Amino acid sequence: MSLHLIELPLALRDLHLWAGQRRIGGDFDEGLVLHHLLGEVFGASALQPFRLMVAPDARQATLYAYAAATADALHAAAIASLTPGQAALIRLEQLRSIPRPSTTWKAGQRLGFDVRLRPVVRLHGALAGHTAEGEPVSLSKGAEVDAFLARSLRGEESERAAVYLDWLAARLAPAARLEREATRLASFRRLVVMRKGRRLEGPDAIVHGTMVVEDPEAFAALLARGVGRHRAYGYGMLLLRPPQRIQS
Repeated sequence: MSLHLIELPLALRDLHLWAGQRRIGGDFDEGLVLHHLLGEVFGASALQPFRLMVAPDARQATLYAYAAATADALHAAAIASLTPGQAALIRLEQLRSIPRPSTTWKAGQRLGFDVRLRPVVRLHGALAGHTAEGEPVSLSKGAEVDAFLARSLRGEESERAAVYLDWLAARLAPAARLEREATRLASFRRLVVMRKGRRLEGPDAIVHGTMVVEDPEAFAALLARGVGRHRAYGYGMLLLRPPQRIQS
């Protein structure tokens, strides 16, 4: 399988202006805007999964993504139909890539990672109860629900971080094994996103940690696919790092 790590600088102010001119969503939904932009410039799903990393000054950002095509191939595809508006916010001349063949990974190899997740589950049956704040909740079968809320409504006591790491570990397997002692929930917030004209409120979590490769071929496929739901909107990309220190 051909896999390449893509790096692409973006101008944040121009991205906001472009979204406003296109009237994409109501409130600014970064994932939705990038979903539209990348699809229009490079083709549907060409850069997926992806992750936008914003500079400290909040003016510039760098988009990372996994792709089947090289930077040269993506550049050639984009330049044929690029509009002036798109060219203003995408630094196409700075598009770069590096190959990530499956032979890069070895069974037993420890890898650090940084991943942004939307840890939600689909309910197989209706659930009702109360939130941690005591508010009543009634959810129908098939609803997309915060994994922590779903477990709480079933009466299973647990910490949010533990639930999210369980959720992540299940989705890494069998390609990789999560090292729980070297993994942590780095940040969490609740975020409203737009999907098919509907406002969905749910968890937005960033996890820093370490995993052990168990099946190199499956691991390469996992990188290309991403983790969890909403992968076409900036979630689930495993950015690889040196292994994390084991927490004492």
